[in-house]
Amino acid sequence: MVSMAQRTRVLLLIPHLGGGGAERVTESLARNLSQERFEIHLGLVTQETSDEGSLPSWVTVHALGERRVRNAAVSLLRLVRTIKPDVILSSMAHLNFLVLLLRPFVGGRTAVLVRQNGTVSAALASRALPAYTRLAYRLLYRRADHVICQTEAMAADLAQLTGVPQEKLAVLPNPVDLGEIRTTAKEMPEHKEAPEHLPGPGPHLLGVGRLAREKGFDLLINAIASVRRQFPDADLTLVGAGREEHSLRELTAELGLKHAVRFAGHMDRPAKLFAGASVFVLSSRHEGMPNALLEAAAAGLPLVAMPASGGVTDLLRNQPGVWLSHNISADALATSLLSALPALRPGERFRHAFVDQFSLQCAIPAYQALIDKALQEREP
Repeated sequence: MVSMAQRTRVLLLIPHLGGGGAERVTESLARNLSQERFEIHLGLVTQETSDEGSLPSWVTVHALGERRVRNAAVSLLRLVRTIKPDVILSSMAHLNFLVLLLRPFVGGRTAVLVRQNGTVSAALASRALPAYTRLAYRLLYRRADHVICQTEAMAADLAQLTGVPQEKLAVLPNPVDLGEIRTTAKEMPEHKEAPEHLPGPGPHLLGVGRLAREKGFDLLINAIASVRRQFPDADLTLVGAGREEHSLRELTAELGLKHAVRFAGHMDRPAKLFAGASVFVLSSRHEGMPNALLEAAAAGLPLVAMPASGGVTDLLRNQPGVWLSHNISADALATSLLSALPALRPGERFRHAFVDQFSLQCAIPAYQALIDKALQEREP
């Protein structure tokens, strides 16, 4: 057994807790990396309070309280020099850029791993990112000891666009607590006024993610307008918050769907809605490997999805209980929904075996092995 003094010191970095998939992956790593082998620190760059009660006692939380990630260079370097981590693992692109920009000041014995959270080419093509982003990827990602991608398609895309050598790319599954998701998904709310309750006969469609253009919720709202011509009681619940909420609400009103579309806001445990949902919909224009999709699959929900990335398409193609749209459009999504809904029995669930590869039992050892590899490569 490794003594407490010999444990590898790991600093996990995210902007804050309670966000989207990247934050959930980092929190899952903090909870599940071996406490016997690793001394785990969690750096929250834009969070002012540590909120340690939500994490195990063996995780040391550092809340830097910066207003924006780009302002955090000094406090981040101070944290690194205080902790002196053996490994830094950062999990969102703009934070990755900062960490890699500071790489020369971190120390040669510290391994730096960055996790890429989406398909780079699609994100750049959307033109939603600053003009310097392409250059930042090309110049900075090569400084990482390893770049973590969720699928082979993401890794190939990243290599082509950034020139990161193949030996620096690691394809690791997102860690998903399948047991916890399945337990939560069985909990049907007792009271109709509970926020988890989905009123009306349905079918009940569910979408989860940030209210941002890349998530394609505008396409989903347009699609449900078409679906309701055949299923007039169909409704949609959107779980998430973001800058597009106002425009999505306006679109909902324009289409006469104010009583059919519910904005549930951010939820720490979207799985509480799974029991009442008829179908989970992935409407994203582009994605890496979204945790919301994996969690819905773990709960056995029927899945209707856009071909948001090569990885998503490869995972879902020809799977039972999955309807994959032919292209990224409201019409294609409506067509898939209108294929799925008549085929489903009320409350029908599926055994999505493809999600097993994302279990904690598979994903956590893979991350631990990469940490070990990066440290071995750093040895003089």
